[in-house]
Amino acid sequence: MAAMKKALLAAVVAALAAFIGHRLLKLKQMTLTSRDVTVKHLSCHYLKNIEHGAEDITILKDGLAFLSTGLKYPGLPSFSDEPGKLYLLDLLHPRPSPLELQIEGKLDLSSFNPHGISVYINETDESVYLFVVNHPQHKSQVEIFRLDEEDTLVHLKTITHPLLHSVNDIVAVGVESFYATNDHAFPSDVLHFLTILLGLPWCDVVYYSPEEVKVAASGFLSANGINISPDKRYIYVSDIVDHEIDVLERQEDKELVYIKSVAVGSLCDNIEVDHRTGDLWMGCHPNPIKMYMFDPEDPPGSEVIQIKNIHSGQPVVSQKYVDDGHVIMASSVAAPYEGKLLVGSVFHKALCCDLK
Repeated sequence: MAAMKKALLAAVVAALAAFIGHRLLKLKQMTLTSRDVTVKHLSCHYLKNIEHGAEDITILKDGLAFLSTGLKYPGLPSFSDEPGKLYLLDLLHPRPSPLELQIEGKLDLSSFNPHGISVYINETDESVYLFVVNHPQHKSQVEIFRLDEEDTLVHLKTITHPLLHSVNDIVAVGVESFYATNDHAFPSDVLHFLTILLGLPWCDVVYYSPEEVKVAASGFLSANGINISPDKRYIYVSDIVDHEIDVLERQEDKELVYIKSVAVGSLCDNIEVDHRTGDLWMGCHPNPIKMYMFDPEDPPGSEVIQIKNIHSGQPVVSQKYVDDGHVIMASSVAAPYEGKLLVGSVFHKALCCDLK
């Protein structure tokens, strides 16, 4: 009997060790620890005034680009004690330069910490609404602004909800409605790490409107960037840890039905969609461990990936820009417009590149 107990204990220990070893190997694969990148540059220049990242960028059809800057995110470097800011850039100007947007209203700007952004245009009166994920004191909330003049945002509303506990990014679908990604299954970083280590796809996408709040889709390891197709039929979500872009179809009840996943081979952050072609552009992290273990002598690199024909049987995935971190560190977004490409980063600078 004693020998049987010992054998059973040895089998359990061996199985546990094998499981832990397997999960650690998967974790190394998720974080791309052994990946080498080859530099592939474009003709680019730095955007003025952007010194502490442009974590998210979105561009309207008329060439107006909104940028969120100064993000402070747990575990990542931050090189500024100042609150975050929002900028506007006119890409139709011969020499576009970011203009800091003034914010009016009751929002506490001393703790403003902007993350993902999205714009909604009301077709009735062509009013422009800017939705911003905000993390004051590392909380999770969504701010809604209206563009009042060319350099002024009026704060309209702050939205919080138990389902919006770890919001990363957002895509607006109405004046007060949106889909938002939760990049943590739990608000606790420790519990979130355990879900990643164990490979539990427990993150979700939440639909919010004043009338209804619900989980619209689930099954993500870590839901990050989100955007919408030009025809408003499909939602795209970056499952960043899984190295995939998921395609989901909108339903009348606001739920999202999974259609397919496209492998991208990198940890892609935000998603932007070309208004003309419907192509997807992502700012990605080719060696994310370097972000968390920051060394200025060996900085985290940047990567821009494009997906063409995502709804076809053979989507085309290609690298458009790669840097080893000596030009731009930790790219998080890539937004195209009429032959130009804006590349933003989590905590570094922003580039304006020529695609032609």
